[in-house]
Amino acid sequence: MTKVLGMGNALIDVLAVIENDNILELLGLPKGSMQLIDESKLKIISKEIDKLDKSIVSGGSASNTIIGLAHLGIQTGFIGRIGTDFYGTYYKDDLRKNNVESHLTEVNEASGVASTFISTDGERTFGTYLGAAALLQAGELKKEDFTGYDYFYIEGYLVQSHELIKKAIILAKEAGATIMLDMASYNVVEENRDFLLEIIPEYVDIIFANEEESKALLGSEPEKAISELAGMVNIAIVKTGEKGSWIQQGEEKVFVPAHKVNCVDTTGAGDLYAAGFIYGLINDCTLETCGKIGTLLAANVIEGIGAKIYENKWSELNNEISNMIANGK
Repeated sequence: MTKVLGMGNALIDVLAVIENDNILELLGLPKGSMQLIDESKLKIISKEIDKLDKSIVSGGSASNTIIGLAHLGIQTGFIGRIGTDFYGTYYKDDLRKNNVESHLTEVNEASGVASTFISTDGERTFGTYLGAAALLQAGELKKEDFTGYDYFYIEGYLVQSHELIKKAIILAKEAGATIMLDMASYNVVEENRDFLLEIIPEYVDIIFANEEESKALLGSEPEKAISELAGMVNIAIVKTGEKGSWIQQGEEKVFVPAHKVNCVDTTGAGDLYAAGFIYGLINDCTLETCGKIGTLLAANVIEGIGAKIYENKWSELNNEISNMIANGK
């Protein structure tokens, strides 16, 4: 059976809906960005977020994708770091509950927390304290963690650790895995553009990006960017929010429209899109069907708060996806 391994920041998401974007200006968080913060900034943000109605869920981009795949019946694993605290225990238990094989390292540090502000238009803005998650280092990766996995999925937030990314990709390649990279955030892309342009053509097989990320990397609009990316990798995907997504492999290029839904919170949309797309690939679907499965999952996650699809939806989604695969190969 096909197995998928993810690697990313093991974070707990603290989510709050905001009535207007004034608080983002107050806290110095550009709308739609992911800003890394230190412990002192975390205290300031926490003080403000505690004034709002909030919820706590396990998160992290790659983890969201991996858990989505687990709900689709795929064998999965996750590499990350947690602290030996309440949030770390919560995170570890959540992986276990979702049947994800844990490759977690536990350290005596505070676990990572992503303070997530959700604007009225569904856009989300992150102030991320990496804590223990940031301690994942190249020298701690073990060859055996990668053994038996067919796909290796990396969240782009990790590309700030160049040595870690290179070591992980090499170990995954040696294990025979297909390398998948999600670019994660436009500001991370801007800060690591040269490194990304170095590793993508050399190591990456499948790349996921959104409109802002592809523009930050290549300076191009989506339809042109997808072709440029497809010249570097086997399969390229550029998501354009409420419009849909461009997908290209070689000379084959398709556009898959997004679903018209009530967008409550875009957190996790790209993560669940990736889960659906990868599931389609595993089942030998066409590019269009892969995109449609990803689009379906993305549409369902944005209808609620948080980066995960509600448990009571998965049975119906699995049935719908099975029909899509039967009719769309």
